[in-house]
Amino acid sequence: MKKLGFGLMRLPIIGGDHSNIDIEAVKRMVDEFISRGFTYFDTAYVYHGGKSEVAFREAVVKRYPRDAYTITTKLPLFSKPDRAGMEKIFNESLDRLGVEYIDYYWLHALGKDSYEYAKTVDAFGYIKELKEKGLVKHIGFSFHDGPEVLEKILTEQPDVEFVQLQINYLDWEDGWVRGRRCYEVATRFNKPVIVMEPVKGGALANLPKTAARIFDEYDKGPSYASWAIRYCASLDNVLTVLSGMSNLEQVLDNTSYMEEFVPLKPEDYCVIEKVAQNLKYAIPCTACRYCTDGCPMSIQIPDLFSVYNEYKREIGKPGKYREKYKEVTASSGKASDCIACGQCSSHCPQNLDIPTLLADCVSELEG
Repeated sequence: MKKLGFGLMRLPIIGGDHSNIDIEAVKRMVDEFISRGFTYFDTAYVYHGGKSEVAFREAVVKRYPRDAYTITTKLPLFSKPDRAGMEKIFNESLDRLGVEYIDYYWLHALGKDSYEYAKTVDAFGYIKELKEKGLVKHIGFSFHDGPEVLEKILTEQPDVEFVQLQINYLDWEDGWVRGRRCYEVATRFNKPVIVMEPVKGGALANLPKTAARIFDEYDKGPSYASWAIRYCASLDNVLTVLSGMSNLEQVLDNTSYMEEFVPLKPEDYCVIEKVAQNLKYAIPCTACRYCTDGCPMSIQIPDLFSVYNEYKREIGKPGKYREKYKEVTASSGKASDCIACGQCSSHCPQNLDIPTLLADCVSELEG
């Protein structure tokens, strides 16, 4: 398998509606991806409001033979489904995807609390049964917590085959994500790693000028995203690196350097470390959008945080970003509309206190 996977959580959309996917654009992206020898696609039951799995069916399943692709999807435990609920979700995923079996099936976004719930409903036993029935080929889980929790899960659940981890050069030593330590735990348990968020929700593809200059002075050729993806792909125990691609240009760029992948050199790591030391984000949001589903005030939280981060990086131009904030919130909720219900924070893989951060957006961007 080539070390690049197509993440289907940031697909092109129409009219700013994240559940209205531009299927024709996705088809063009898929065609280019497959034509270059890549086969791994990653989606989830909740991506794009449930429409990501449908988009995969339309763009891939209906247009390619079954042996031309590998598909991963995930069972969410956010809503605390019981056995019947898990069966309903799995069967709905099969129907949406239009396949008779799923290649890789994960429990979605496990952490300390969700793992304890998974045990109460025997979620690991359920996905193991699916594998025994041939309905899925491989089982595992995606993970958002610390190395101690990961070690506990892998000790208690030896049947899982793979782990999906958040790894990128900014989070490698991060105090919350602890990418390096989680990677080392998975490796010690001989569990191959699928990397998610290698570009940190696009943040490492759109660098501030001071950080971008470091790469440019070293080598102007590669895209900023390529440094982030190749950093992860160079790890020995990584099966594949997911990239949540949003347009054809990103597909062309990613496949250009991953088609015949060459691991980074020692001097490359020195440059990346300098860039990482230069980067600071006021809000470490990866724009996964788990927080937006079900928001009673229809606040597009990642979009607001993106404007806030840009504002914080470019001190002295509040008017520019307040205008941009107005554009972003023109057809959705503002930060000041937040009622602090907390459902967003409970879904956040980065463990962000979202209501408090929205209050910061109010004071800085709505003043």
